[in-house]
Amino acid sequence: MAGDLLDGRIVVVGASLAGLRAAETLREKGFRGSLTVVGDEPYPPYDRPPLSKQVLLGKAPADTTALPMRRDPDADWRLGVRAIGVDPLEKRVMLADGESLPYDRLLITTGTRARPWPNQEEAALDGVFTLRTRDEAGGLAERLAAGPKRVLVIGAGFTGSEIASACRERGLDVTVAERGPAPLVGALGGTLSKLAAVMQRNHGVDLRCGVTVTALRGDGSGRFTGADLSDGSRVDADVCVVALGAVRNVEWLAESGLAAGPRGITCDAGCRAFDMYGIVTDDVFVAGDVSRFPHPLFGYQLLSLEHWGNAVAQAEVAAHNMVSPGPLRRPHLALPTFWSTQFGLNIKSVGVPTFSDQVVIAQGSLEARRLAMVYGYQGRVTAAVTVDMAKSLDYYKHLIETAAPFPPPPGAADRAIAADIPIPSNVPDPKGLSHGPTVALTGHLPDRRLTLVQPYG
Repeated sequence: MAGDLLDGRIVVVGASLAGLRAAETLREKGFRGSLTVVGDEPYPPYDRPPLSKQVLLGKAPADTTALPMRRDPDADWRLGVRAIGVDPLEKRVMLADGESLPYDRLLITTGTRARPWPNQEEAALDGVFTLRTRDEAGGLAERLAAGPKRVLVIGAGFTGSEIASACRERGLDVTVAERGPAPLVGALGGTLSKLAAVMQRNHGVDLRCGVTVTALRGDGSGRFTGADLSDGSRVDADVCVVALGAVRNVEWLAESGLAAGPRGITCDAGCRAFDMYGIVTDDVFVAGDVSRFPHPLFGYQLLSLEHWGNAVAQAEVAAHNMVSPGPLRRPHLALPTFWSTQFGLNIKSVGVPTFSDQVVIAQGSLEARRLAMVYGYQGRVTAAVTVDMAKSLDYYKHLIETAAPFPPPPGAADRAIAADIPIPSNVPDPKGLSHGPTVALTGHLPDRRLTLVQPYG
């Protein structure tokens, strides 16, 4: 049986970080069959974190972000062509160019795309951008380098905040509009979001919270000139970046019978996709941002997340399980980790901050802008976020993994726990925000009604 798993045809849909690491791991595990990687962009897999950092700052061209290969996966790369469907009975992936690819096992790593501005006519104005792809980053960096008078950023999640930080570092005037009460509040809760708001304003950002953008305006030539806000004010700007979060690339699976919906493709802890009736498949696997998987540390709720480290770890687990017999398969249990650099601060997160009811500042202080905040839920530690104190994170990671009691005991890495009293974490409902968390608990329920798809009729 194990020998059979090392042969055959594997198709990976998604020439992403997860897709590349999975392809490499398949070969490392001894897979000797045919390996095809499909990607809708014309480029080999590239790294996305630099796009909102070094590329926007002009420190690196967008075309220098290609991911290094740990080894040549000896794959047939089908780049610049979109997958448009899967036939699970015939075991074929259909491509937009009319070709179909047979598979014995399929790995889906299609990730996410930037959520567009809802009004298509306004979104098409010259000067309106989203930021997710290499081409989008290159175009936006070019426009920022030209020295616009003002940049409007819609949404103050991590991506929007990093864009605003890059603008200020370039010396550009920037306005940030956020529907919620503060930047990053959807990801980090109310206490740390106050620090984020102070930092943005201290760095000269015109931060507008509790407002929405009601319309984007253009001139007679189709150039973006500004926006109307829900409080009746108007922002005059010549560049607009829409940072309203991510959309999971699952539409192409609508007729596949898989459990694919707005929050991703549901899979088990071994990365095997569920069909829409909750039956686990044994030949379709999922990894990276497009996946939705259970985690025992968070009540076996299904996690959806957009983290670099998760894409790598989950891809490696998926690849291992694709070529291993049942008893040798392993679960994907890695803790979500995330980092961001903005306005001179280094923010690192481990666990799920939104899975919390209380927080405590365990080290440092908001005033010092150097701290470790620990999150708890029903009396145990579930997450930690550090600001310019990354060396402490491993300690808190261990507390999360061992379900340590909250508030945490003394003994952190470099100093005693401060005598702060836990306060409510104030995690808001994402529906009231322009941005969502980069890691979200999505409950136990499927995304869609069974009556919507009947592929086996």
